[in-house]
Amino acid sequence: MLVLITYDVNTADAAGRKRLRQIARQCVNYGQRVQNSVFECKLEPAQYKLLQAKLCAIMDPERDSLRFYSLGNRYEQKIEHFGCKQTYLPDEPLIL
Repeated sequence: MLVLITYDVNTADAAGRKRLRQIARQCVNYGQRVQNSVFECKLEPAQYKLLQAKLCAIMDPERDSLRFYSLGNRYEQKIEHFGCKQTYLPDEPLIL
């Protein structure tokens, strides 16, 4: 399934900046950054729960927020893209 993950981390202090880097690093391990603080991750259900637990352990619930949007397996029909960056589809061949 494709999961859209968004986060807002309070970076007013060094601890917040560290949390921001840690959350971004975890998301990069599972998916593709599509905008600042927005990732598309193609995950199996067990991976989804594991990533959710990792991110919730990093965040400060009093100062930060995480959102997970499950787009399911037919996500291609649910994504509309406008603008300069190409849409990332994880099932298509990647040419480097």
